[in-house]
Amino acid sequence: MSLNIIRDKKLSRGMDKVLEVLPGVIICTIIAFIAKYLSNYVPSIGAASLAIFIGMAAGNTFCNRKIYQKGSKFAESELLSYSIVLLGGTLGIQTILKLGFSGISFIVFQMSITIALVILIGKKLKFSENFSFLMASGNAVCGSSAIAATAPVIGAGDSEKGIAITIVNVTGTVLMLVLPFIAKVIFSLETIKTSALIGGILQSVGQVVGSASLVNEQVKDLSTIFKIVRIIFLVVVVLILGKMKNKSGRVESGKLNSKIKIPWYVLAFFLMCLAFTAGVFPMNISNIFKLISSNFEVIALAGIGMRVNFRQLIRIGKKAALYALAIALIQIVSAISLITVFL
Repeated sequence: MSLNIIRDKKLSRGMDKVLEVLPGVIICTIIAFIAKYLSNYVPSIGAASLAIFIGMAAGNTFCNRKIYQKGSKFAESELLSYSIVLLGGTLGIQTILKLGFSGISFIVFQMSITIALVILIGKKLKFSENFSFLMASGNAVCGSSAIAATAPVIGAGDSEKGIAITIVNVTGTVLMLVLPFIAKVIFSLETIKTSALIGGILQSVGQVVGSASLVNEQVKDLSTIFKIVRIIFLVVVVLILGKMKNKSGRVESGKLNSKIKIPWYVLAFFLMCLAFTAGVFPMNISNIFKLISSNFEVIALAGIGMRVNFRQLIRIGKKAALYALAIALIQIVSAISLITVFL
């Protein structure tokens, strides 16, 4: 009897979670269908881009309600993660190897410059060391996930973490829309250079997919790979920042290796790539993966659009806005320079 009660409670909690995310997921799915329909009439813009813009409009007007928040977050994070995993089942290892030594070198130098200058500017603007470290990891690696991984290692508080996540997401949102135009002017939308610019700068995977979708499918796939390689360096970045904090004697050494992990979808992506390269998936199965991945992606981008808060963009404050602007400019200039050298 007790086992039945436990099972019923788990089932009830599971149903509660489904009901919590359902309204937001339904709205995101509706937006995705509308975007796909409209893309038939404006194919030059595409369903992915339309989903972001419609999501922004909806999220800041009639869908700006608490009932949709958990669902839009689920679409932005979970559905996008599944989309990336399924994308791995359509790409061979040879596609990833296109990055080569020069691509990896670009990523390493771009991340190193970002970290060093973000910390330096943070000091100049008299932000706390913890806050500067959080901004460095968030901008260099993978936004909110990197900040969440770094915070316990350096002993950062919730307030510093929350503000850093807000600024990084706001910066990424603006860059998501700006970078395709910069790539068009500087690189004439050449695939590998445009992919490096977008995948090497933007803070979250969602922003990379959204920005690259404004260009084309090839850039989207290659930008995602650039981004995933950056995420692989998360452990290294967090360890370095933890050691830097340790030298100042303001964090316990026992915390250095805690709570650092590579996101599950990165490992799953590479496993799917290996399986596809080995011929585990027939081409018809791979095509199904591509179709599902594409649909999940558009729904996720609708969620990303819904979660762009225009009021938040206005409220971040002059000093924080200056910090964000400086970081954005540094990343753009360094990425363009490094792409010219390495790619």
